[in-house]
Amino acid sequence: MVLSKISSQSDVSVHSTFASRYVRESLPRYRMPDNSIPKEAAFQIINDELMLDGRPRLNLASFVTTWMEPECDKLIMDALNKNYVDMDEYPVTTELQNRCVNMIAHLFNAPLGESEAAVGVGTVGSSEAIMLAGLAFKRKWQNKRRALGLPCDKPNIVTGANVQVCWEKFARYFEVELKEVKLTEGYYVMDPEKAVEMVDENTICVAAILGSTLNGEFEDVKKLNDLLTEKNRVTGWDTPIHVDAASGGFIAPFLWPELEWDFRLPLVKSINVSGHKYGLVYAGVGWAIWRSKDDLPDELIFHINYLGADQPTFTLNFSKGSSQIIAQYYQLIRLGHEGYRNVMENCHENAMFLREGLERTGRFEIVSKEIGVPLVAFSLKDNSRHDEFEIAEMLRSYGWIVPAYTMPADAQHITVLRVVIREDFSRTLAERLVLDVTKVLHELDNLPVRLHAKSTAVVEEAAGEGGSGRVNGTFLKKTEIETQREITTYWKKFVANKKKNNKNTIC
Repeated sequence: MVLSKISSQSDVSVHSTFASRYVRESLPRYRMPDNSIPKEAAFQIINDELMLDGRPRLNLASFVTTWMEPECDKLIMDALNKNYVDMDEYPVTTELQNRCVNMIAHLFNAPLGESEAAVGVGTVGSSEAIMLAGLAFKRKWQNKRRALGLPCDKPNIVTGANVQVCWEKFARYFEVELKEVKLTEGYYVMDPEKAVEMVDENTICVAAILGSTLNGEFEDVKKLNDLLTEKNRVTGWDTPIHVDAASGGFIAPFLWPELEWDFRLPLVKSINVSGHKYGLVYAGVGWAIWRSKDDLPDELIFHINYLGADQPTFTLNFSKGSSQIIAQYYQLIRLGHEGYRNVMENCHENAMFLREGLERTGRFEIVSKEIGVPLVAFSLKDNSRHDEFEIAEMLRSYGWIVPAYTMPADAQHITVLRVVIREDFSRTLAERLVLDVTKVLHELDNLPVRLHAKSTAVVEEAAGEGGSGRVNGTFLKKTEIETQREITTYWKKFVANKKKNNKNTIC
């Protein structure tokens, strides 16, 4: 007689994960479930959904680091349970942050004495760093205005329209007017002359970008400093400069060390940089560095003692992980000047290779510069048949994530594709991308004109023939059934023509 045991439905230990009931039922998505599930099932369910995400290393839209050495990965994992704010409990981590601040300050040529400590703080990316720098400028300006008996209720910042959205957040959250220098076609960064013209007695600082998000270009901080120095001399103001070096701060010192954009310029009072971009650390870590103690009002620094000792803190949030700070220190001592220079040179060379490959197609206008962040921003010379958004969409089928976007005012009629070259983007991948872009162009050439362009042409033609397509310069909106009929008719003609022209083709 064979003895057998029928396991109960609750005896999950004998079931394969994919044979269990947990993968046969839809799990709650918006309410916490009543009962627990096995850890294996929870892992598998989440892991399976995450497979539908894009691959980070093929995400060419992002500036954020997507690869680090295994040794650093281990340091990160070992520190995941450390809350950085507990400085008394984790003094070594605090010391590592201070070392990073000093190394970065020296990299940016801060005027420090032999034994003088730099002034700065680790942040959760450049967004927090910009908020802190902006608050310091606002408070210093307010204090000076109050001391002179002048109103201080209408502060403003002058920037280019190409600034990252975190500047708009700062302006809105902390009630500062954002005065933007508009862009023009062919010039996609802030014009220093126009910026200085916009400066008035209520300007708390002018923000320059070292590495525009739109096309990677470095703004001319040296020219801005010279023009602003002259205006300050004439007006008696002391309007300072902040440099948003989120992307370029770890590039310029190694590729173009002679370029003056940092604390070598007297009006540059603070700089932010993203450690998780070309600082080569996973998201999210940033750094805010001030020229001197005088540039950071002491009243913004809080002192707490309920974690074991007196701890100064100047952050927007309180708790944060220690892992990225430790990872930043690892990269700084692991790579040194030599290693960072090698990485940045490699990124720059791959960007130039990609640029040349795209130019060889004869189809693109390159809008990025050779001196700047290693990226390639480009637009179609002729987008009358197909546009940049279609290219971005079709590249997805090859695994590439390449963003397409329109420029800000007053260049919003320009559409651009952008490929960011990071440390883990090899020459082989660059070659592959050029090949895939060429394939996409060929595929688009063999497709009918995109629907919205064709519809526009049809309506304009109807208006020209006395039809009702355009009335007083305004297009009339087609009904849903009219649009569907037009699409159906168009595709029937397209397929019929294909069959007619390819009689010997076996489908």
